Amino acid sequence: MLEDKAHKYETAVLVGLITQHQDEEKLVEYMDELEFLADTAGATVIKRFTQKLTQPDPKTFIGSGKAQEIRDYVKENEVGTVIFDDELSPSQLKNLEREIEVKILDRTNLILDIFAQRAQTSYARTQVELAQYQYLLPRLTRMWTHLERQKGGIGMRGPGETEIETDRRIIRDRISLLKEKLKTIDRQMATQRNNRGKVVRAALVGYTNVGKSTLMNAISKSEVFAENKLFATLDTTVRKVVIGNLPFLLTDTVGFIRKLPTQLVESFKSTLDEVREADLLIHVVDISHESFEDHIDSVNQILMEINAHQKPMVMVFNKIDDFSYEKKEEDDLTPETRKNISLSEWQKTWMSKSKYPTVFISALTKENFPEMKKLIYDEVLKIHISRFPYNDFLFEYFEDETT
Repeated sequence: MLEDKAHKYETAVLVGLITQHQDEEKLVEYMDELEFLADTAGATVIKRFTQKLTQPDPKTFIGSGKAQEIRDYVKENEVGTVIFDDELSPSQLKNLEREIEVKILDRTNLILDIFAQRAQTSYARTQVELAQYQYLLPRLTRMWTHLERQKGGIGMRGPGETEIETDRRIIRDRISLLKEKLKTIDRQMATQRNNRGKVVRAALVGYTNVGKSTLMNAISKSEVFAENKLFATLDTTVRKVVIGNLPFLLTDTVGFIRKLPTQLVESFKSTLDEVREADLLIHVVDISHESFEDHIDSVNQILMEINAHQKPMVMVFNKIDDFSYEKKEEDDLTPETRKNISLSEWQKTWMSKSKYPTVFISALTKENFPEMKKLIYDEVLKIHISRFPYNDFLFEYFEDETT
């Protein structure tokens, strides 16, 4: 219990760069997200450091002067962790730890730590462990500086491997073992998917913390774990849902995020297979978030990477109960920002011209739920009719009075 408390109140500082590919406004968004990630992992952020560079320094990511400034600050304030917004190379990680003399984490390591905390089932834990080892393997040089070589001399000569080589071999063996274990589970899950027959399958997709699990609970009347934290859901959950008198399967999947570690994309292959093999995608968006358009782009990019971007889709803009905007005064001549656009004005923009059916809801208060259910019903019915063209007359939509 004491360990949990110590972990919960671990202090940290954040570090990010303004570069030719990332302006100050974009960096602030990323740093806000990084702070949310740190909070989810159990750290309290007490300061942010930013620097403007043409490109990251190949040796230490940041300049030597900034590294010294961070070092002085963490020593003076007894900060235990420095978190960088981008993935660091093995040499950058080693040099920074030597320079700043505290624990250094990058965005990838932080996300992996959150996944490790939140993995509940054996399958999820195996996926996370594989991703962690794949991340760790090239970074072993910073971890075994206490032993250069196994002891030599008469009767003490080892096989000639350094400590690092020994541990590298152990980790490679472990990675191979975990991959085989995942292959076995993937085959089992593929069989389960095939056994679901020809029932239409819909999958909830979206950025992390947009309310997919809350929506899953509301639609399926189930109790899927939902929390206002990043990556509350790691394990795929499948529920049978009936709208009108039309049954289909609804899947809740892991949330996406910008700069999602490649190790996680690879190790969570089976979870992403649920998205890849779905007949319909329900893309949930947190419209109350000021960067929701960027979130949409990030999700679409990952869908493209896994070849699931051409599937039928319903756009569900969630959290309208949290949406707020600042109305400009008539004599205010400053440029308009996203904060000055009302919900009704957003609805008249590109959203109204989207090629996908679109609805604005609150999963919490169930506002506009009948409209959303009708949209989903219509899309599922189209797929069902194409699959079973002779029994479409059996289905007729009716309003669910419980919503």
